[in-house]
This record gives sequence, C-alpha cells and structure tokens, in this order.
Amino acid sequence: MSKIIVGVVMGSDSDLPVMEKCLSCLEDFGIGYEVRIISAHRTPEIAHEYATTAKARGLKVIIAAAGMSAALGGVLAANTTLPVVGVPMCSGPLSGMDAALSTMQMPPGVPVGAMAIGGAYNAAVYAAAILATSDKTLAGKLDDFKKQLAEKVAKKDTQLGNRQ
Repeated sequence: MSKIIVGVVMGSDSDLPVMEKCLSCLEDFGIGYEVRIISAHRTPEIAHEYATTAKARGLKVIIAAAGMSAALGGVLAANTTLPVVGVPMCSGPLSGMDAALSTMQMPPGVPVGAMAIGGAYNAAVYAAAILATSDKTLAGKLDDFKKQLAEKVAKKDTQLGNRQ
C-alpha cells in the first residue's frame, strides 16, 4: 500500500461495515490510509492528540464517521487545519438525521465537509479529489474513474433501449 495520507476515524466499531466501502475505494485509488476507532465523547484526549499530530504524521485528509451527535468530525476539525470529511452514520432513533445535521452545522471557521448519511464511498472519492489537486497520477486515476462512471450509465441506457 502507498504511504499513509488519509486518516479514517470511526466513533465506534459498529461503523466499520459501512466504512468498508470507503476503505475499498481508497484502495482502488491506491491511497494509503490508517483506520482508528476514537470517540469524541469517550476518548476526547485521544481525539485531540490524533488531530493535533495528524499533519506531522503525514496525513493530508481525515475522514470521520460518527452517528447520533456526530461530534467526532467537528472535534477533529477544531484541532487541525487538514480537511475533515464527515460521514454521518445511520443510527439511533432519528436514523442518522441528527448525525447529518451535526456534521453540517459547524460553527464559522471549523468546517467539516458533510457527506450523505452513510456516504462512505463518496467520502473516499471526495478525499481523492482533494488529494488530486497536488498529485497528477491520482488526478489521472480520478479522470479515468469519472469516465468509467459515464460509460456504465451509457451502457445501461443502451441496454434499456428506446422505450416510449
């Protein structure tokens, strides 16, 4: 695997099945990553240390997955200048709406890029897009990826035929 440049942090191990899509996508792009379970509420000191040391450890983007109050992304973003991408998880009585709103409603100056509820795959694509601004090889892979998406749609359209 490539040098680790993306941190994938989950608030709970129950987030891992959804976040596997993120990890798989990062691997497809050849992006090195590390995975941690860190709770904003249960291990705040570890969350602080993780964020404050992330840049020095070579990370360039952090993806944070959390449910319910979804404070993890905000806590990490408050303690680093790296881009933080939040993945609200579908959990609790509000089925992830609380997590989505918490991820989106950050105070001025502490942004978290908010994905859809359970949007783990798009979080990886978004991280790749951020990294591709300074990596020509990755930019080429991302271009190819977008072309493949378009080709898949065109193929499905052709298979459907012209129904009227």
